[in-house]
Amino acid sequence: MEVPTNASVIFLLEGIPELGHDQTIIAFPLCLLYIIAFFGNCTILVIIKKEESLHQPMYILLAMLALTDFGVSLTTVPTVLGIFCFNYNQIPLDMCLTQMYFLHALAAMESGVLVAMAIDRLIAIMDPLRYTSILTHSIIGKIGLVILLRSVCVVFPVPFLTKRFPFCRSHVLSHSYCLHQDIIRLACADTTVNSLYGLVAVLMTKGIDSMFIIISYIMILKVVLSIKANEAQIKAFNTCVCHLCAVMLFYIPLIGLSVVHRFGKNASHLIPILMADIYLLVPPVINPIIYSVKTKPIRQKIIKVFRFSMMRKKPSGHGVTSIKF
Repeated sequence: MEVPTNASVIFLLEGIPELGHDQTIIAFPLCLLYIIAFFGNCTILVIIKKEESLHQPMYILLAMLALTDFGVSLTTVPTVLGIFCFNYNQIPLDMCLTQMYFLHALAAMESGVLVAMAIDRLIAIMDPLRYTSILTHSIIGKIGLVILLRSVCVVFPVPFLTKRFPFCRSHVLSHSYCLHQDIIRLACADTTVNSLYGLVAVLMTKGIDSMFIIISYIMILKVVLSIKANEAQIKAFNTCVCHLCAVMLFYIPLIGLSVVHRFGKNASHLIPILMADIYLLVPPVINPIIYSVKTKPIRQKIIKVFRFSMMRKKPSGHGVTSIKF
């Protein structure tokens, strides 16, 4: 059998095979999710940029989180909506590798931002008087640069390591977008190097990040429990609720997906598909909603913007035009 060259390899994205060939049945809810994700994250970014009172470490880090969530949505939207809206499921190898790179790099960036937000909350609770002097704009900028460079550099070799494989088996991928662990299972070669590097990359990013988040919250818990006043304890812990929700939305599906891919060989085919969709589609939708509802300054600014928009739309003078002489 002749092995096709990589230049001619076309992968087929499966979507949800249980729906059969016509997968447009869930096109509307998916479009709605993307609209909410784009609108929600853009709203947070615009409000934080325009309001000088929100140019604080906590909100700058929130803007970084919204930017990564926006990037994830933008990266997945072509293939996901292509499958479920137009029944188009083909993607060339180079485009697949490009999408794979951005998805994994953005995931590493989001993990890094969640660590920075955990440290931000730790400093705010442990030393509130020196909070703004410790986390200056310069420090936040350097943190953001480190997160970006780490993500870009760690994931950079993955597409090149993957492109060298011949793909002579089935070209059907399990998800609605390209993931590294999904692509290498179709390779007609030894994938040990890719598997080991993928594991090292995960440990260097999400593994180390999760450890720092756990340590930060252990220290936060000690500080909160040392506060004598119950109201002060609740107030201090409430500042961490949004971040904890964002951490759980990111890490629980990620851990579940990794476990299923590595050890769930006998699990239902639908489980990893649904977990992958939850992992990449749900956080960009839910994170801006949580922060809009639970963060008072952002909630107030959003309400103010909508009230101003509604007032501008109301007709004045009940339809009677006043003429000045």
